[in-house]
Amino acid sequence: MSRTSPADSLRFAFGTLTALPVKVTRWDREAARGGMLCAPLAGLVVGLCAAALGGALMALGAGPLLAATATAATPAALTRGLHLDGLADTADGLGSAKPADQALRIMKQSDVGPFGVITLLFVLLAQVAVLFQLYDVSWTRGALAAVVSAAVARLALTLAARKGVPPARPEGLGAAVAGTVPQGAALLAAALVTAVAATSAVPFGAYEAVRYAAAVVLAVCAAELLLRHCVRRFGGITGDVFGALAETAATAVLVVLALS
Repeated sequence: MSRTSPADSLRFAFGTLTALPVKVTRWDREAARGGMLCAPLAGLVVGLCAAALGGALMALGAGPLLAATATAATPAALTRGLHLDGLADTADGLGSAKPADQALRIMKQSDVGPFGVITLLFVLLAQVAVLFQLYDVSWTRGALAAVVSAAVARLALTLAARKGVPPARPEGLGAAVAGTVPQGAALLAAALVTAVAATSAVPFGAYEAVRYAAAVVLAVCAAELLLRHCVRRFGGITGDVFGALAETAATAVLVVLALS
């Protein structure tokens, strides 16, 4: 098989992790490896779109609450709610306290249970609340937080696709990407995203740069804890777990940034 090109990797990342009109040209382990390494780039584009919409609304005279709501809604729209759906399904699976095979069947059902509804409610409320707080300070702070949270959300997927993390099912997105990313490459991606986030916050001061770096690290840790719990409960990862990890990481970044 021919070596995966950077274009194939980007198409895989944007074609599977966003609703942007990008056609996936290769669906194999090599393309999955490159695509998952490019996942933070897909998050960066989603975050920039979210920040642009929030900024446009504020420029037109809207208040920070409407800007925050639009910013939180944009990633959902640009993924067709895929990650939020995964979060809800994972919450239902974990909340069921059923054995792994039964929990996985619950997660595949099309309806959303009470655990999923409650989790979605509080996660979205937390995201909007923090973005409102930051937009109320300045558009630039809200915008940067939106971009960083979206990039870190996809970084959590890169880390979850590292070698040693098994799939819970033999089919689906989880099986397609599980174990494709070398651990060294995953750690390098995490270091790069942390460095870029910290550098982007430098104009706000050295303290903010450190805080953004800490937000990335703590968000990755939160996603890692959820990942390990899901592997123990389900026997591995699924596409739904990937969605839950993304939303967990994004929310954790924002919560850390809300703390003074």
